[in-house]
Amino acid sequence: MKRDMNAASPPLNAAPALAEPALPRRSWWSLVREDVRCVLERDPAARSLLEVWTIYPGVQAIALHRLAHALWRRGWRYGPRWISFVSRWFTQVDIHPGAKIGMRFFIDHGAGVVIGETAEIGHDVTVYHGVTLGGTSWSAGKRHPTLGNHVVVGAGAKILGPIVVGNRARIAANSVVIDAVPAGVTVVGIPGRVVTPRRATTHGFDLDHHLIPDPVAKAIACLLDRVAQLERQLQAQSQAQASRVSVMSTPETACGGCNDHCAEPGFDPSLLQPSTTE
Repeated sequence: MKRDMNAASPPLNAAPALAEPALPRRSWWSLVREDVRCVLERDPAARSLLEVWTIYPGVQAIALHRLAHALWRRGWRYGPRWISFVSRWFTQVDIHPGAKIGMRFFIDHGAGVVIGETAEIGHDVTVYHGVTLGGTSWSAGKRHPTLGNHVVVGAGAKILGPIVVGNRARIAANSVVIDAVPAGVTVVGIPGRVVTPRRATTHGFDLDHHLIPDPVAKAIACLLDRVAQLERQLQAQSQAQASRVSVMSTPETACGGCNDHCAEPGFDPSLLQPSTTE
């Protein structure tokens, strides 16, 4: 049976190598409309479609990128790069036309986002300002990260190298990720490390960045708890020692002062007088 080219592509999985986020055969207009509508779902500040269309630089950047990427896939090179340059000049978002981006991609605030040529982004991904999907090699092959579906990347985070970030993973703000990230976890710190499994949420996207754990603060709290515990133990030992000294100093057990009779019989001077008996 002939395959339907208009059918939606299957979602990415969290295998060690995620599949390419291939887009279904849809028009530029239909893809951009979904990019716009997802903003109303994820940004409480968005009040209308007109507002999103006109003053959201992330939406404008992704719309221009989809146009540039379509030309890039057809073998054009200078034209897509020129569109990317103009987009960066207007939106402060730098997306290489070779990057593969899935549906309903949302760049919140937009400023300072950089996405490299070989980056691959799945569907329903949210990225905040200052995020970099960068490379760590000068080779011409795969050198940028791959993000799965429903990934959230916090402000200022850097994801570097040809690594895989699994589905529904969350990258905390200002983290630097250089190793692969399993699906459904939260990554914090420099370098990034997994700190907790994904929290359960009744909403479509878990955007509660203030609930992301801080491993450094947790370590300091553990040290403070340990110091307090040692201080309590030392105080208890001091009280026990003081109690023993108090018991030994009671009148029933005290000798009443130091003298010659404490350790041996007293000296009798009459033993030195000459005997008068013959």
